[in-house]
Amino acid sequence: MPSYLDPLSLEQAALARQWRHDLHAHPELGYQEHRTSAAIAALLEGFGLSVTRGLGGTGVVATLTRGAGPAIGLRADIDALPVQETGNAAHASTHPGCMHACGHDGHSAILLATAQHLSQASDFSGQVHFIFQPAEETGAGARRMIEDGLFERFPMQAVYGLHNWPGLPQGQVAVNPGAMMASQDTFEIVIEGSGAHAAMPERGNDPVVVATQMVSSLHTLVSRRVSPLDAAVLSVTMIEAGTAYNIIPHTATLRGTVRCLAPAVRERMREMVTTLGETLPQAFAARATVHYREGYPVTLNDPACAARVREVATALLSEHNVQWAGNASMASEDFAYLLQACPGAYFWLGADGAEASRPLHHPAYDFNDELIGLGVRLLCGVVGSYQL
Repeated sequence: MPSYLDPLSLEQAALARQWRHDLHAHPELGYQEHRTSAAIAALLEGFGLSVTRGLGGTGVVATLTRGAGPAIGLRADIDALPVQETGNAAHASTHPGCMHACGHDGHSAILLATAQHLSQASDFSGQVHFIFQPAEETGAGARRMIEDGLFERFPMQAVYGLHNWPGLPQGQVAVNPGAMMASQDTFEIVIEGSGAHAAMPERGNDPVVVATQMVSSLHTLVSRRVSPLDAAVLSVTMIEAGTAYNIIPHTATLRGTVRCLAPAVRERMREMVTTLGETLPQAFAARATVHYREGYPVTLNDPACAARVREVATALLSEHNVQWAGNASMASEDFAYLLQACPGAYFWLGADGAEASRPLHHPAYDFNDELIGLGVRLLCGVVGSYQL
């Protein structure tokens, strides 16, 4: 077995846990990860890698080059969330209102340990770009790194990323040959009626009534206009209208989100929401303005790259512990931008140990350190699968 597939030594594993706990104790929000990126860059330089700082704002890219061979990218996200931590771990967040509630500290520790492990492997050849990406949580850091020349400055044949996954048992991996996670778009519909006294509604045009009809109609788009074989979710999450009990307001505003697993369905949902939002109020002699904003695309794996992850995971864990072509998640992930620009695959690493993990984004969530060693072996295995 190649040395890069060896398990982490006790010393390496202990160091990786220390890195993870330090990152967890000092979380930073998207594009504010100055301490985080500095700490990551210093470690990577200590491994003897060529390090580029500041890509995409606070991103870091380190390159390991050893002889001839293909160039592969591995990505970890480094930002935290605006959540007040309620757990009592010794490494709990020291920054009020900010914590690593999604495991990005663990992903970064896995990638750091992978970089160290590969840099010490005598039987590895080729090039690996270790991508530490800022602002995954709504900040589209992946897109900003691409705009900053990620793939031009660091050409690669494929790019891979992983995410810890509560609900999936520790020691299992899930990967799909297509969609892993959904697109995420948002909409705002501002309905303009005519204000009046609540005791004399006939003298106005109540936008609240129109808004209630709009909510019901929007929710029929998925159930009646989209095939049940095409996954889509539409949720109206905000309604704002009115200032007092006895006043019919002049406007009412709806906001919500749309998530899809196929680009074609995503485009159709945009068209239907926009058309309905603009035309339904006309039946009530009202008018509306629709603002539809595209967010993260579908996280769409390249089938060949996904199959490569499956083969590596099966060799390391057995076929029983690899979920292939299972249910995608309707959550979203900005690794999707990397997959639009470069072939690659995104996969989940089971997070539930002896006790089930808290859900992602929960204030008491903490990354399962037992995943670090397995994550390193999987990433090293993917890189090794490209060896000449």
